Amino acid sequence: MENIEAARRHAAGQGLDIDYRAGRVEELAAAGQTFDAVVCLEVVEHVPDAGAFLKASAELVRPGGLMLLSTLNRTLKAYLLAIIGGEYVLRWLPVGTHQWDRFVTPDELARHLRAAGLGAPAVKGLVYNPLTDAWSLGADTDVNYLASAAKPG
Repeated sequence: MENIEAARRHAAGQGLDIDYRAGRVEELAAAGQTFDAVVCLEVVEHVPDAGAFLKASAELVRPGGLMLLSTLNRTLKAYLLAIIGGEYVLRWLPVGTHQWDRFVTPDELARHLRAAGLGAPAVKGLVYNPLTDAWSLGADTDVNYLASAAKPG
C-alpha cells in the first residue's frame, strides 16, 4: 500500500485523475471491474499458475485496452543473473525471492495471453548495464523483458 499512496500523491501533485487500486485480480474480476490498462510489473514470476493469473488479469482489461507486463525469462542466464547475482552476490533482493521454475518464457507468456483473449504481445528486452548502472530497452530478452498486449475492441 505504501507504493500506491506514493503514486496517488504523485498523481495529485501533477493534477492527474488516476484511480489506483491494490487487490487481488480475481476479486476485481469477480466484481466486474474493467480498466483501460492493467499493469503487472514483476508479478508473473511469483504466482504459482501464470496462466490462471493472466486469464484473471485479462478479464480486467476493457475491450480496446492494454495489458503491460514485465517478468523474468526462464533461461540459464536469468538464473545466473537474477537469482545467483541479484539475490546471493549483490543482495539486491532477499535470498529466495525468486523460483526459477516460475520464470516465464516469452513464448509461454504469448500463449497465455492469447488464451486469455488478448492479442499477440509486443516484447522488448529490459537490459541492465552494470558499467553505467542503467536499464534500457533492447532485443535481449534472456533475463528481463517487457510485453504489451491489447484486448480486441
